[in-house]
Amino acid sequence: MKHYLLSVYQSAGDPPPPEVLDPVMRDVDAVNDEMRAAGAWVFAGGLHPPSTATVLRSQGSGVLTTDGPFAEGEEPLGGLAVIRAADLDEALRWGRELARATTLPIEVRPFHDEPES
Repeated sequence: MKHYLLSVYQSAGDPPPPEVLDPVMRDVDAVNDEMRAAGAWVFAGGLHPPSTATVLRSQGSGVLTTDGPFAEGEEPLGGLAVIRAADLDEALRWGRELARATTLPIEVRPFHDEPES
């Protein structure tokens, strides 16, 4: 089984009101439960806003520390899931389920080949 990263991209700004967000989060929890039951779920989580980020950058013999996101964008990374899937088709199936649940864009990306365990 390979590992895939499912990246959730959301619009910058305040989160939607509870009457919108609560049903979405219930749907996301249901998809996570389905992935767990299928043995695909490895890890998932939401992120605080990009403004809470700290960027570390090698500079000469030291490391420069700056506040804020590495890249500004209209749709920053808002959460992620790491899954196990037999192939890209299976990973895309889980990505579609997550896209339906979140109503947000999902990027599905494989990890480099890893040794079988």
